[in-house]
Amino acid sequence: MKKTYFAKKQEIKRTWYLVDAKDKILGRLASKVAAVLRGKHKPMFTPHLDSGDNIVVINASKVRLTGRKAQQKVYRRYSGYPGGLREVSFEVMFSRKPATVVHLAIRRMLPGGRLGSKILKKLKIYADDKHLHAGQKLVPLEV
Repeated sequence: MKKTYFAKKQEIKRTWYLVDAKDKILGRLASKVAAVLRGKHKPMFTPHLDSGDNIVVINASKVRLTGRKAQQKVYRRYSGYPGGLREVSFEVMFSRKPATVVHLAIRRMLPGGRLGSKILKKLKIYADDKHLHAGQKLVPLEV
């Protein structure tokens, strides 16, 4: 009888990856980054553990969308109070905070709760090609 393998915390080895978002499509970039952050690319993936790797995303301001999504996409948040719905279009959000657009796309593909929060701490996003992680021996990750 075979048993399901569950990884232990001590067995998890983490790698630092560098992703260049220049001319990449936002959704495809986010789904690949979310899978690597979660650890789904490893054979020892365990759903209840954070077995993923660290990722540094550069050139977030050069990411693109297909079709008419740039004009139609809207980011909504609700405070919980009457009249508290706030809407910001993609074009406005992207011009002000391009790193936040990429961050939200990746965050919404991760699980909610404590595990998702822990996984998200391993993601670093920069709007241009300058970053602070040269000492981590970054491995390029093709998306």
